[in-house]
Amino acid sequence: MKASRIAAAGAVAGATVLVLSSPAFAHVSVQPAGEAAKGGYATVNFKVPNERDNASTTKLEVTLPADHPLASVMPQPVDGWDTKVTVGTLDKPIESHGEKITKAVTKVTWTADGDGIRPGYFQQFPISLGALPEDADELVFKAVQTYSNKEVVRWIEVPQEGQEEPEHPAPVLELSDAEDDAHGGSAGAAADDTAAAETTAAEADDDSSGGTDTTARVLGIVGIVVGAAGIGYGVFAGRRRAGA
Repeated sequence: MKASRIAAAGAVAGATVLVLSSPAFAHVSVQPAGEAAKGGYATVNFKVPNERDNASTTKLEVTLPADHPLASVMPQPVDGWDTKVTVGTLDKPIESHGEKITKAVTKVTWTADGDGIRPGYFQQFPISLGALPEDADELVFKAVQTYSNKEVVRWIEVPQEGQEEPEHPAPVLELSDAEDDAHGGSAGAAADDTAAAETTAAEADDDSSGGTDTTARVLGIVGIVVGAAGIGYGVFAGRRRAGA
Protein backbone atom coordinates (compact mmCIF):
# COMPACT_ATOMS: atom_id res chain seq x y z
CA MET A 1 0.00 0.00 0.00
CA LYS A 2 2.81 2.40 0.88
CA ALA A 3 4.56 1.74 -2.41
CA SER A 4 1.34 2.39 -4.32
CA ARG A 5 0.84 5.68 -2.52
CA ILE A 6 4.38 6.75 -3.37
CA ALA A 7 3.81 5.91 -7.03
CA ALA A 8 0.54 7.83 -7.11
CA ALA A 9 2.12 10.83 -5.40
CA GLY A 10 4.92 10.83 -7.95
CA ALA A 11 2.46 10.79 -10.85
CA VAL A 12 0.43 13.63 -9.33
CA ALA A 13 3.60 15.65 -8.78
CA GLY A 14 4.57 15.26 -12.42
CA ALA A 15 1.13 16.34 -13.62
CA THR A 16 1.13 19.30 -11.24
CA VAL A 17 4.46 20.57 -12.57
CA LEU A 18 3.13 20.36 -16.12
CA VAL A 19 -0.04 22.27 -15.23
CA LEU A 20 1.81 24.97 -13.33
CA SER A 21 4.37 25.46 -16.09
CA SER A 22 1.84 25.84 -18.91
CA PRO A 23 0.72 29.46 -18.24
CA ALA A 24 4.35 30.63 -18.53
CA PHE A 25 4.10 30.58 -22.31
CA ALA A 26 0.34 30.62 -22.89
CA HIS A 27 -0.35 34.33 -23.37
CA VAL A 28 0.10 36.66 -26.30
CA SER A 29 2.91 38.97 -25.19
CA VAL A 30 5.07 41.84 -26.48
CA GLN A 31 8.82 42.21 -25.95
CA PRO A 32 11.34 44.71 -27.30
CA ALA A 33 14.33 43.71 -29.41
CA GLY A 34 16.82 45.46 -27.18
CA GLU A 35 15.48 48.53 -25.33
CA ALA A 36 12.23 50.45 -25.60
CA ALA A 37 13.29 53.83 -24.23
CA LYS A 38 10.93 56.73 -23.65
CA GLY A 39 11.06 59.20 -26.52
CA GLY A 40 12.98 56.78 -28.75
CA TYR A 41 12.28 54.18 -31.43
CA ALA A 42 12.20 50.42 -30.95
CA THR A 43 11.42 47.16 -32.68
CA VAL A 44 9.03 45.01 -30.67
CA ASN A 45 7.82 41.45 -31.21
CA PHE A 46 4.36 40.11 -30.52
CA LYS A 47 4.79 36.50 -29.48
CA VAL A 48 1.76 34.31 -30.22
CA PRO A 49 1.68 30.71 -28.94
CA ASN A 50 -0.95 28.23 -30.08
CA GLU A 51 -2.89 27.09 -27.02
CA ARG A 52 -5.14 24.60 -28.79
CA ASP A 53 -4.48 20.95 -29.65
CA ASN A 54 -7.04 20.71 -32.43
CA ALA A 55 -6.77 24.06 -34.27
CA SER A 56 -4.20 26.46 -35.71
CA THR A 57 -3.93 30.20 -35.13
CA THR A 58 -4.83 31.86 -38.44
CA LYS A 59 -5.21 35.54 -37.52
CA LEU A 60 -3.80 38.13 -35.12
CA GLU A 61 -5.14 41.64 -34.67
CA VAL A 62 -3.15 44.13 -32.57
CA THR A 63 -4.73 47.47 -31.63
CA LEU A 64 -2.28 50.26 -30.85
CA PRO A 65 -2.83 52.42 -27.74
CA ALA A 66 -5.18 55.34 -28.52
CA ASP A 67 -4.01 57.32 -25.48
CA HIS A 68 -0.45 57.40 -26.82
CA PRO A 69 -0.63 57.39 -30.65
CA LEU A 70 2.60 56.59 -32.47
CA ALA A 71 3.66 58.59 -35.53
CA SER A 72 5.74 55.78 -37.04
CA VAL A 73 4.51 52.16 -37.18
CA MET A 74 6.11 49.74 -39.65
CA PRO A 75 5.45 45.97 -39.50
CA GLN A 76 8.14 43.59 -40.72
CA PRO A 77 6.99 41.03 -43.32
CA VAL A 78 6.39 37.55 -41.90
CA ASP A 79 6.60 34.54 -44.22
CA GLY A 80 3.25 32.85 -44.69
CA TRP A 81 1.25 35.82 -43.39
CA ASP A 82 -0.55 38.71 -45.09
CA THR A 83 -0.21 42.04 -43.24
CA LYS A 84 -2.82 44.80 -43.20
CA VAL A 85 -2.18 48.22 -41.64
CA THR A 86 -5.23 50.26 -40.59
CA VAL A 87 -4.84 54.06 -40.40
CA GLY A 88 -7.25 56.30 -38.51
CA THR A 89 -7.72 60.01 -37.82
CA LEU A 90 -6.46 61.11 -34.41
CA ASP A 91 -8.77 62.92 -32.01
CA LYS A 92 -5.82 65.08 -31.03
CA PRO A 93 -2.97 65.68 -33.53
CA ILE A 94 0.56 64.84 -32.39
CA GLU A 95 3.83 66.49 -33.34
CA SER A 96 6.77 64.56 -34.78
CA HIS A 97 10.01 66.20 -35.93
CA GLY A 98 8.31 69.59 -36.11
CA GLU A 99 5.31 68.38 -38.11
CA LYS A 100 1.74 67.89 -36.99
CA ILE A 101 0.44 64.37 -37.50
CA THR A 102 -3.35 64.03 -37.86
CA LYS A 103 -3.47 60.36 -38.86
CA ALA A 104 -1.70 57.32 -37.43
CA VAL A 105 -1.76 53.52 -37.51
CA THR A 106 -4.48 52.25 -35.17
CA LYS A 107 -4.35 48.51 -35.91
CA VAL A 108 -2.14 45.89 -37.54
CA THR A 109 -3.67 42.59 -38.70
CA TRP A 110 -1.82 39.45 -39.76
CA THR A 111 -3.76 36.74 -41.62
CA ALA A 112 -2.22 33.36 -42.44
CA ASP A 113 -1.86 32.43 -46.11
CA GLY A 114 -1.58 28.74 -45.20
CA ASP A 115 -1.83 26.66 -42.04
CA GLY A 116 -0.88 29.46 -39.64
CA ILE A 117 0.53 28.60 -36.23
CA ARG A 118 0.06 24.87 -35.71
CA PRO A 119 -0.49 23.22 -32.29
CA GLY A 120 2.75 23.08 -30.32
CA TYR A 121 4.30 26.10 -32.09
CA PHE A 122 4.51 29.87 -31.70
CA GLN A 123 5.13 32.79 -34.07
CA GLN A 124 6.61 36.25 -33.58
CA PHE A 125 5.35 39.35 -35.38
CA PRO A 126 7.84 42.28 -35.40
CA ILE A 127 6.87 45.97 -35.59
CA SER A 128 9.02 49.10 -35.56
CA LEU A 129 7.49 51.80 -33.33
CA GLY A 130 8.21 55.43 -32.52
CA ALA A 131 8.50 57.86 -31.17
CA LEU A 132 7.62 56.21 -27.86
CA PRO A 133 5.90 58.52 -25.33
CA GLU A 134 7.99 60.31 -22.73
CA ASP A 135 5.15 60.58 -20.20
CA ALA A 136 4.30 56.89 -19.82
CA ASP A 137 5.96 53.88 -18.19
CA GLU A 138 4.20 51.32 -20.37
CA LEU A 139 2.07 50.84 -23.46
CA VAL A 140 -0.89 48.47 -23.58
CA PHE A 141 -1.67 46.69 -26.85
CA LYS A 142 -4.96 44.82 -27.08
CA ALA A 143 -4.75 41.66 -29.20
CA VAL A 144 -7.34 39.32 -30.73
CA GLN A 145 -6.31 35.77 -31.68
CA THR A 146 -8.43 33.74 -34.11
CA TYR A 147 -8.18 29.98 -34.62
CA SER A 148 -8.94 27.83 -37.65
CA ASN A 149 -12.08 26.48 -35.92
CA LYS A 150 -13.43 30.08 -35.73
CA GLU A 151 -12.70 30.38 -32.00
CA VAL A 152 -11.70 33.92 -31.00
CA VAL A 153 -9.64 34.76 -27.89
CA ARG A 154 -9.49 38.42 -26.87
CA TRP A 155 -6.31 39.36 -25.01
CA ILE A 156 -7.69 42.74 -23.91
CA GLU A 157 -7.81 42.73 -20.10
CA VAL A 158 -5.47 45.34 -18.65
CA PRO A 159 -3.36 43.99 -15.74
CA GLN A 160 -3.68 46.07 -12.56
CA GLU A 161 -0.85 46.57 -10.08
CA GLY A 162 -1.37 44.65 -6.85
CA GLN A 163 -4.01 42.38 -8.36
CA GLU A 164 -3.88 38.88 -9.78
CA GLU A 165 -3.18 38.56 -13.48
CA PRO A 166 -6.44 38.48 -15.44
CA GLU A 167 -7.45 35.42 -17.44
CA HIS A 168 -6.79 37.12 -20.78
CA PRO A 169 -4.20 39.85 -20.15
CA ALA A 170 -3.40 42.37 -22.87
CA PRO A 171 0.25 42.55 -24.02
CA VAL A 172 2.09 45.28 -22.10
CA LEU A 173 5.33 46.92 -23.29
CA GLU A 174 7.48 48.27 -20.46
CA LEU A 175 9.30 51.51 -21.32
CA SER A 176 12.75 52.25 -19.92
CA ASP A 177 14.04 55.69 -18.98
CA ALA A 178 15.55 57.60 -21.88
CA GLU A 179 19.29 58.09 -22.02
CA ASP A 180 20.84 61.46 -22.85
CA ASP A 181 21.03 60.65 -26.55
CA ALA A 182 18.00 58.35 -26.78
CA HIS A 183 16.02 60.78 -28.97
CA GLY A 184 18.68 61.50 -31.54
CA GLY A 185 18.83 64.91 -33.18
CA SER A 186 16.89 64.31 -36.39
CA ALA A 187 14.56 62.03 -38.29
CA GLY A 188 17.58 60.49 -39.98
CA ALA A 189 19.08 59.42 -36.66
CA ALA A 190 15.79 57.86 -35.62
CA ALA A 191 15.56 56.00 -38.92
CA ASP A 192 19.10 54.67 -38.50
CA ASP A 193 18.25 53.37 -35.03
CA THR A 194 15.12 51.68 -36.35
CA ALA A 195 16.96 50.01 -39.23
CA ALA A 196 19.63 48.68 -36.89
CA ALA A 197 16.97 47.29 -34.54
CA GLU A 198 15.22 45.51 -37.42
CA THR A 199 18.47 43.95 -38.62
CA THR A 200 19.12 42.30 -35.27
CA ALA A 201 15.47 41.54 -34.41
CA ALA A 202 15.63 37.78 -35.10
CA GLU A 203 18.67 37.20 -32.86
CA ALA A 204 17.34 39.41 -30.08
CA ASP A 205 13.94 37.68 -30.15
CA ASP A 206 15.43 34.27 -29.36
CA ASP A 207 17.42 35.67 -26.43
CA SER A 208 14.59 37.73 -24.97
CA SER A 209 11.70 35.27 -25.26
CA GLY A 210 13.21 31.80 -25.26
CA GLY A 211 14.18 31.64 -21.59
CA THR A 212 10.63 31.41 -20.25
CA ASP A 213 9.65 28.62 -22.63
CA THR A 214 12.83 26.68 -21.94
CA THR A 215 12.32 26.89 -18.18
CA ALA A 216 8.71 25.75 -18.50
CA ARG A 217 9.65 22.77 -20.65
CA VAL A 218 12.44 21.75 -18.28
CA LEU A 219 10.04 21.86 -15.33
CA GLY A 220 7.57 19.76 -17.29
CA ILE A 221 10.20 17.15 -18.12
CA VAL A 222 11.29 17.01 -14.48
CA GLY A 223 7.71 16.40 -13.43
CA ILE A 224 7.31 13.55 -15.90
CA VAL A 225 10.55 11.93 -14.73
CA VAL A 226 9.46 12.19 -11.09
CA GLY A 227 6.09 10.65 -11.88
CA ALA A 228 7.63 7.81 -13.89
CA ALA A 229 10.10 7.08 -11.12
CA GLY A 230 7.30 6.88 -8.57
CA ILE A 231 5.29 4.46 -10.71
CA GLY A 232 8.37 2.33 -11.37
CA TYR A 233 9.15 2.12 -7.69
CA GLY A 234 5.59 1.05 -6.91
CA VAL A 235 5.67 -1.74 -9.51
CA PHE A 236 9.08 -2.96 -8.29
CA ALA A 237 7.97 -2.98 -4.67
CA GLY A 238 4.82 -4.87 -5.56
CA ARG A 239 6.77 -7.56 -7.40
CA ARG A 240 9.16 -7.98 -4.47
CA ARG A 241 6.23 -8.36 -2.09
CA ALA A 242 4.58 -10.92 -4.37
CA GLY A 243 7.83 -12.90 -4.66
CA ALA A 244 8.26 -12.91 -0.90
